[in-house]
Amino acid sequence: MIFASDNWPGAHPLIAESILKASAGLHAPYGQSDYDCEVAGKLSRFFDREVEAFFVATGTAANSLALASCRRTGGVIFCHSEAHIIHHEGGAVEFQTGGAKLVPVASVPGQMGKIDPAALEQAIARFPSNDVHVGQKMALSLSQVTEAGTIYSLEEIAALAEIAHRHGLKVHMDGARFSNAVAALGCTPADMTWKAGIDLLSLGGTKNGCWCAEAVIVFDQANSIDLPHLRKRAGNLFSKSALVSSQFDAWLRDDLWLKLAHHANEMAARLVALVRASSTMRLAWETGSSQVFIIMPDDLAERLRAAGARFYDWDTPIGMEHLVQPGEKIRRFITSYATRPEDIVNFSMAL
Repeated sequence: MIFASDNWPGAHPLIAESILKASAGLHAPYGQSDYDCEVAGKLSRFFDREVEAFFVATGTAANSLALASCRRTGGVIFCHSEAHIIHHEGGAVEFQTGGAKLVPVASVPGQMGKIDPAALEQAIARFPSNDVHVGQKMALSLSQVTEAGTIYSLEEIAALAEIAHRHGLKVHMDGARFSNAVAALGCTPADMTWKAGIDLLSLGGTKNGCWCAEAVIVFDQANSIDLPHLRKRAGNLFSKSALVSSQFDAWLRDDLWLKLAHHANEMAARLVALVRASSTMRLAWETGSSQVFIIMPDDLAERLRAAGARFYDWDTPIGMEHLVQPGEKIRRFITSYATRPEDIVNFSMAL
């Protein structure tokens, strides 16, 4: 009953098979292999336009390098107040951007994890372009799925991107769980990215069946001029890049990425149904993704862990304190492509 993270599973068998196949051959290094070239074409078809893809090792590398490519002197990046890049990247974004300032923006009232457009306008207004005493606005970063497990609608993404572009900002999407969002919305990858105003995407494969496969996707070649050099300097230019691109090759084939994401979301929906039927725990908020946030008593959490369940204690977001009583905490549960229906049944029995 592993619900702690979608980083626990190894590679999906079809992806592992693809890595083994690539390992058996000889391939040109540094992104010049047949795998790299073929996957670049597949990604362009995936997004329904010509894109550039820069493979990296981790989501942290993807986010920090994508944002570094937007850098300006004294740069300012706007993101949600609970965003991964501001709390859980170990300062990587600040390091790779040469000290950019991350400015937190508040949620839409009642919608956890989503940036409020009015709050974004107010935050941007604090950094007028003609004021030498404040930083230069450079980017807006959106997480899709958000850190709270919620999902921006296409209209919400477009509205935030319009504000950012109107003020001269690039728009980056942290897509660590990109697949889960596309599956939940029933849209296309193009709909959720460049058609909605996204300039750069951190495309996550690791949380959805890959072993080590993340990519910075650039939708306009003008935004990718510095990325080859940034990636090299950051130690993320793989010599044996075919072993990374081979993962994306299998991940994209026959929409494996989408099937795996649908499965993870379905397992989360079954978990939500258990919570709704329980008298001892309750949902902290609605998500619709593979992440479920549950308020439960500490003694129940201890018993479930003793029964073999693994999940993560979650800090109560600012403004949610009134929902959590003494002796309770919010716990985060995440399902993945490897979550089995029997895991949900076993969890139900443990309850």
